[in-house]
Amino acid sequence: MIRNATIVAPQPEAVEAGAAVLERGGNAIDAALACAFVQGVVDPQMSGIGGFGSMQVYMPGRGIHEILEFYALAPAAATPDMWQDKLVGQSRDGFGFILENNMSEIGYLACCTPASLKGYETALRDYGTWDWAELIAPAIGYAEKGFKIRPHMHWYWTKDQSGDGQVNTLAKLRYSETGRRVYFHEDGRLRDVGEILRNPDLGRTLRRVAESGSSDIFYHGEIAEQIAADFAANGGLIGREDLAQYGITRAEPVWGSYRGRRIASSPPPGSGFPMIELLHILENFDIAAMKHGSTEYVRTLFEAMKRMTIDKDAHMGDPVYVEVPVEALLSKDHAARLAGEIKRGERANVERLDLSQRDTTHISVIDKEGNAVALTHSLGSPSGAITDGLGFMYNGLMGRFDPRPGKPASIAPRKRRASSAAPTIVFEGEEPSIVIGAPGGSYIAPTVAQGIINMIDFDMNIHAAVSAPRIVGVSNSIDICNRIRRSVADELRAEGYEVLRSPQTYAFAALHAIRIAGGISSGAADPQRDGMAISVD
Repeated sequence: MIRNATIVAPQPEAVEAGAAVLERGGNAIDAALACAFVQGVVDPQMSGIGGFGSMQVYMPGRGIHEILEFYALAPAAATPDMWQDKLVGQSRDGFGFILENNMSEIGYLACCTPASLKGYETALRDYGTWDWAELIAPAIGYAEKGFKIRPHMHWYWTKDQSGDGQVNTLAKLRYSETGRRVYFHEDGRLRDVGEILRNPDLGRTLRRVAESGSSDIFYHGEIAEQIAADFAANGGLIGREDLAQYGITRAEPVWGSYRGRRIASSPPPGSGFPMIELLHILENFDIAAMKHGSTEYVRTLFEAMKRMTIDKDAHMGDPVYVEVPVEALLSKDHAARLAGEIKRGERANVERLDLSQRDTTHISVIDKEGNAVALTHSLGSPSGAITDGLGFMYNGLMGRFDPRPGKPASIAPRKRRASSAAPTIVFEGEEPSIVIGAPGGSYIAPTVAQGIINMIDFDMNIHAAVSAPRIVGVSNSIDICNRIRRSVADELRAEGYEVLRSPQTYAFAALHAIRIAGGISSGAADPQRDGMAISVD
């Protein structure tokens, strides 16, 4: 038995809402859902009821361990060749495709069928104990009364993405009348850090959902009618049938192991399996003997990450539509072969279209009964589209499909867009020892793996593990945070590697994790974002 409960996420308001549920006797699922609803209000470009997600649920007392998948679906009207003549290029990290006029990134054509609300409702019904309206109440309060704009939120709004051919978030915030009213002053100035942000339309929508008692109003009722009418009026593809026919799926976790610990994460179209493949490759090296952040360490991780990325790019897709050879990719023989290439000094090549932004959030929770939740949910990328009167922004997931027909990630009607999320639980014996996940697009799998390595190989405490310097390698360039030593970068460049230094001290995907040891759980939020952890006795 665990003597305390812990919840961690990137938004303090959301963590506090989840902790209050734990303090009042709710379980880990109740806490995660209260937290998730608030995240959609206080970080509305990272998640919300216009988005999607997946949740790993472990409930030992009930014999439940599964992945609840509420992935967004391409509209039924989408076709594989609809944009094949519009392709311009691909983001360097492979996270998305760039089309003419950014038509798959901004506006109504960018949107897949929203899934999060159906996922939240299903999770509460099947795993939770709390009242639907009571769970939503804190989110309504923040929408109506407002909250202070946090530094990371404002940084994200103002970040220049044009160098990668993508649309800046500022343009998406200005896209709708609601966005211009909520996010800007009357004179057109963007609201600043510390100012109060209110979204009364979103508050009214959440209140309608809460009072209705379920998600039916959103998928079958009045809100569905508003959504469908708005998409029809603005040339979007989502119709009433897309909403009415939407259903969640469930899956068994995909399993791997690392130095004797069993690891459970999300199967395709989630990205738990590439994360586990990366750990399987690295298990062939004495990571603990390397100095953290050294030239040898960075080079080894980079070459392993490239090989993981090559396999992911070649095979990742919705397994309903394409065969994803998970068993072969996760075999220890496959990992050993790839590790052998690295040991022989062979350098992998990640192919892109030569021409990022990662718009997601995460929650990790464990309660006193040992129930654990790792929930990653997202807009994928905000579309900018907001139906007048509803207040929430729709996802921009269509830009993550491959517009070239015949590819694993090609467009198809009602196809699930592959997700970079990797909500993960690590077990020692039969007990959870780590609950971990991150927002961060293509950087999630490398980052989650590094968090696990930090705790297992380097025996770091939870705070050190989530904040240690990181690297990512999802292209032919080594991306390093600003705390990797310059002498290391110089040595790698001398070996012929391209090394790109982030200006950020805490860079790439943002780890939010819990470690359980000796019956005590402790959590830590990545300093990159504005979050925190709360433990409840």
